Amino acid sequence: MESKKLGTFGGVFTPSLLTILGVIMYLRFGWVVGNVGLMGTMLIVSLSTMITFLTSLSIASIATNTQVKAGGAYYMISRSLGVEIGGALGIPLYLAQTLSVALYVMGFSESMVAIFPFLNIKAVGLVTTMVLGGLAFYSTQAAIRAQYVILAVIGLSILSLLGGKPLDSTDVEMAGIAASDSVGFWQVFAVFFPAVTGIMAGVNMSGDLKNPSKSIPYGTFLAVGTGYFIYMLLPIVLSSRADVASLVSDPLIMMRISFWGGAIVLGIWGASLSSAVGSLLGAPRVLQALTRDNVVPRRFSFLSKGYGQENIPKGSTILTIAITLVCVIAGDLNTIAPILTMFFLATYGILNVTAGIERFLKSPSFRPKFKVHWGFSLIGALGCVAVMFLIHAVATVLAVVFILIVLGWLRRRRLKTTWGDVRNGMLLQVVRFVMLRLTSMEDPRSWRPNILVFSGAPVKRWHLIDFANGLAQEKGLFTVATILPEKGVSQEKIYQYEKQIREYLLEKNIRSLVRVMRAENPFIGARHLSNAYGLGSVVPNTILLGDTTDESHHEAYAEMISHFYKSRKNVIILRDENPMTGRQVLKVDLWWGGLKGNGGLMMVLAYMMQNSPHWQQVSVTIKMVVASRKAAAEAEKNLENLLSSIRVEFDRKILVGAKDEIFSLLTSDSMDADLVMLGLKSPDDTFESYYNDLKTKTAAIPRRLFVVASHDIAFKEILS
Repeated sequence: MESKKLGTFGGVFTPSLLTILGVIMYLRFGWVVGNVGLMGTMLIVSLSTMITFLTSLSIASIATNTQVKAGGAYYMISRSLGVEIGGALGIPLYLAQTLSVALYVMGFSESMVAIFPFLNIKAVGLVTTMVLGGLAFYSTQAAIRAQYVILAVIGLSILSLLGGKPLDSTDVEMAGIAASDSVGFWQVFAVFFPAVTGIMAGVNMSGDLKNPSKSIPYGTFLAVGTGYFIYMLLPIVLSSRADVASLVSDPLIMMRISFWGGAIVLGIWGASLSSAVGSLLGAPRVLQALTRDNVVPRRFSFLSKGYGQENIPKGSTILTIAITLVCVIAGDLNTIAPILTMFFLATYGILNVTAGIERFLKSPSFRPKFKVHWGFSLIGALGCVAVMFLIHAVATVLAVVFILIVLGWLRRRRLKTTWGDVRNGMLLQVVRFVMLRLTSMEDPRSWRPNILVFSGAPVKRWHLIDFANGLAQEKGLFTVATILPEKGVSQEKIYQYEKQIREYLLEKNIRSLVRVMRAENPFIGARHLSNAYGLGSVVPNTILLGDTTDESHHEAYAEMISHFYKSRKNVIILRDENPMTGRQVLKVDLWWGGLKGNGGLMMVLAYMMQNSPHWQQVSVTIKMVVASRKAAAEAEKNLENLLSSIRVEFDRKILVGAKDEIFSLLTSDSMDADLVMLGLKSPDDTFESYYNDLKTKTAAIPRRLFVVASHDIAFKEILS
């Protein structure tokens, strides 16, 4: 059954205007004019409306780019900046609207009790909440029709005010009362500004509109314009009817200068009730959208269901009514009222940011019919931030902290969505900006590891991924690479394999790039990938791989290592019979042959391990073998000077032995080490036999890291 939909006037203009024309129009407007005078009031109204108007421009731009479904501001933000940011603002927005219902109801109850003292304020509040809640629960159309009646009552009260007469002969005063008795301009501005922030009341009805792309812009602009006209007219009337002292001292001055004072009372009630109805209609629809996007946990899925031709979110409406009733019983909410205002302003600010970013990036997907320069959106966002601090700095901080807490909670849940957002476009712009200015990665001062990890399937050689993650954390990049055979694996499946690996790594809290390719065999594929992989000057500078135990692969393996070296890439071979566990305490032995070549790279790797949060504690000992005690004393002195000059906290140990005793000394002295780092000679025609011999001589050591440094990297300069 097709649901009934609302038009521009009923769905957007009426609820927005009624919320804009809040209680402040009656109870506090005379106080505003009395403190800052006619000119000051007009300036405050204009500045306030300008910020609201700029936000309306942003809303119109977003609304005319795509169909805005249920959720209003939350829907707009989440579809551009992502579900986490949308939810971080959507949840506070729902709470702010729900608690606002209680504030409006309590304001209405207080005015009723002031006129009829025999009434109980809480009883009036509870009955009013149930009546208004029942209206919103059973029929959206009926609630909108009720707002038409309220709008007519407010119109009658304005006509009554215009038809009134002055208290006595008075001149229009451009300035307010004496400075010693008045409140400052910006304090008055802070009091008045919430009166013009009611545009969300109409936007939140987006899911109930026949044509949101048309109704939201037109209805919002019409409400802002009408509200501005009324708010500019009222100070003229007030200042011509009473002196500024009377305007400040008498909160009910409007009743005394109007044609019929009772109409003002009806207007006060109408403004309170209309604002409550607007929030009672809008808040459940925001909660409904939050639940549909799984921002609200799935066990509360009943809150997302709509009922009847009007698709009324009855579950969300009942919850909203229940919260309102609890607040009415609890009583005074004035303490948290400023925080609620901050939630609204934060939403307006982010809406401006959303429209500004979309327009600035000029994404092909953002083609609004209503085009707004991103500069206007930026001004609107800055205006919202400035006003937040002007109104209440402490409330602003508390609101931001709450939003950040919700954002952190949503990020930890890793919500999955079926839509894209603007964040990737933002990052792409940043990457483009950086890439076009990053001319070279060979400067020693800016060297960072960019590791290409040939792990195959992650579960088979997880120790390689874990080690690369430890080295790269907060310092570099690494890519998990897998080479699949051309036979049996179609090119169409490559994307699916990459996606599966990426999701698997994300579940393990590993942030890396992923690349899968097909090749005739793994060795040819690795060579091709190392040649082609990268973007601009950002290409892998280090290859990390495991060892091969199949003798038939030794020749191809050695040729692959030689190819990497000739391609000016460092090569790290991790032979690990007992995989290291992240976050453990590690003892690393670095067998030293001098700072040039492999020695410098090994020291850099050891230093990065020592400072990585991946491992709890890494102790590094530089070891070397010399032929005599005299040479040992000289080596000890040189190493001490070196370690002091390069500012690393490494231990050192010099062993004395003959040349043919080196490997026996190495094996015996490093048996208790968690990792042994050894340099390899530069690959040449004899590298295959050399490498096999080295593996044999060090076979007793369970965990070895063989290193070949690229001849183009000056690691000595990096260290010094």
